[in-house]
Amino acid sequence: MRVGVDFGTTHTVVAVVDRGNYPVVSFDGVDSWPSLIAGDASGELRFGPAAAAVRHDPAWSVLRSFKRLLNDAGPRTTVELAGRSHRLADLFAGFLAQLKSDLHHRSNADLAAGERVEAAISVPANASSSQRFLTLDAFAQAGFQVVALLNEPSAAGFEYAHRYRSTITAKREYVLIYDLGGGTFDASLLKMTGRLNEVIFSEGIQRLGGDDFDEAILKMVRARAGLRRLPTGVREQLREECAARKEAVSPNTRRFLVDLTAAAKPPFTCPIDDVYKACNSLVDKTITILPRVLRDRAGSEVDWSEVAGVYVVGGAGSFPPVARALRAAFDEKRVKRSLHPFAATAIGLAAFLDKEAGFALSERLSHHFGVFRETRAGEEVYFDPIVPKGAELPTAGQPPIVVTRTYRAAHNIGHFRFVECSRLLDGRPDGDVTPYDPVFFPFDPALGDDGDLPRRPVYRRDDGPDVEERYVITDGGTVEVTLTTRPDQLTRTFRLERRDLASA
Repeated sequence: MRVGVDFGTTHTVVAVVDRGNYPVVSFDGVDSWPSLIAGDASGELRFGPAAAAVRHDPAWSVLRSFKRLLNDAGPRTTVELAGRSHRLADLFAGFLAQLKSDLHHRSNADLAAGERVEAAISVPANASSSQRFLTLDAFAQAGFQVVALLNEPSAAGFEYAHRYRSTITAKREYVLIYDLGGGTFDASLLKMTGRLNEVIFSEGIQRLGGDDFDEAILKMVRARAGLRRLPTGVREQLREECAARKEAVSPNTRRFLVDLTAAAKPPFTCPIDDVYKACNSLVDKTITILPRVLRDRAGSEVDWSEVAGVYVVGGAGSFPPVARALRAAFDEKRVKRSLHPFAATAIGLAAFLDKEAGFALSERLSHHFGVFRETRAGEEVYFDPIVPKGAELPTAGQPPIVVTRTYRAAHNIGHFRFVECSRLLDGRPDGDVTPYDPVFFPFDPALGDDGDLPRRPVYRRDDGPDVEERYVITDGGTVEVTLTTRPDQLTRTFRLERRDLASA
C-alpha cells in the first residue's frame, strides 16, 4: 500500500493512494491520530489514542506537541516523562511504530497482514538537515518504506494541483502556499507547469502555529477570569478547552464561551473580537513574511497578476482572523482554503505517490549550509557556504548533489564546525542559525585509530596531507560528508547531525 503521512504537531493524518483518489484513513471512526506520547513511573509508554486516553490521569505524564522538540534536537536529545529519561528519537520511532500497527489493526485501510507500506512523508519547509534525518530514521525504524520526503507546503501544492489545476494558466502559473499548522508556519511559492510543481522560494517561522493561538487565548481568559495560579493539570485542561472552542469558531461566531469547571469557576464568555485581538499579532507575523516569498528564481518580485491564488492549508489556517488578514492583503477571490485543511498535506503526499497522476516536484533547499574555516594562519575565521539556500534538490531516483573541497591540511586534527542559516549577511551566517555536532578528523595518520580526538591538542603543521571533502545532499535534504586524506587514503563518512542543545 502507498500512503502519504503528515506527522503534525497536534495530529497525524494518513491518506491512501486509491485509483486516482486519496481518501483519508480513519482510525476507529476518527480521521486523524493524536500526536501524543504518555509515560508512567514504571516506564510504560503509550502512543496516539492510548496516550490521549490517559492525558488527564495524574499517574501519567503526557508529551504534547513533541514535533516542536525536533527543531532543537540531536540524536541524543532526551526528554523526561514521569521522572524517567527517554531518548526523543526512540520515542518518535515508538510513536510511528504504533501508528503503523494501528494502520493494520484499528483503521479502515485495506492492509493485508505483513503488507509493505510505502510512504511519502513531510517536514516543515524550514526543517534542518538534522530534523530531516531524525524524521527519516524514525519512519524507517518503525517499518515504513519511505520513498519520498517533501516539504509540507510543497506537498500541499499537489493537493491544490489535484483540485484546482484549472486555475493555472499561461499567465498565472504561480501559487502561494500558506501553511499554518499546530506548531509551525511555512509559506512557499510554487510554479506549476503541466504536471511539474517547482518550488521557487520558501520562508517560515519554526515556532508559530495553533499551539501559540491556544496559549494567547488561554492567557486572555485567565486574565479576565482572575485565574492567576493553576495546578499544571488544571491549566492543561483549560488549554485544551480553549483549543476546542477555538477550533469550533466560524466566521458567524459572535461570542466565545469557555467552560471553567476544571478551575471551579463559572463559565467565561466574551465577544469573539476579543479572542481575535489576542491572536492578531501572531497572524500579522505570518502576513509580513509573504512579500519575501513572492520572488522569482532571479530574486525579482513576482507580480500579483501572475499568481493564480493563495492556498490556505493547515489546521490553524481555518481560524477566521487568518482568512480576514489574507483577504485584506490580497485579492479576495484568489484566496482559497483547502476543503480539508487538516489533511491537505497528507492528501498531497498521496497524490505525489500516485504514478498514474504523473506529478513531479522540483524542490529547493530552504537554508544555506556551510562550515567555518580559519585563514591567515588561524588569525581570522570565515564562512564557507557549501550549498546555498534555494539550491535545487534532486528528485527521487536522480543522482544527489555532490560538492567537493580540496586543500592542504594545516593542523594535525581537523575540527569542522558546520551550520545552517536562513540568510547570509556580508558573507556571514545570519537569521536562524543552526549549529551541528562538531566533526573531528585525524589529518595526522598516527591518530587514525584514536577514538578520543576531541580531547587531543590541536597544533599547526607544515607537512599536512592533501584533504578532500566530499558533500552529498540527497533528495530529502540530508547531508553527508566524506573526508579523505592523500596519499595515505584515510577515509571517514559522517552523517551530519544537529547539535544536542539540551546537553550543550
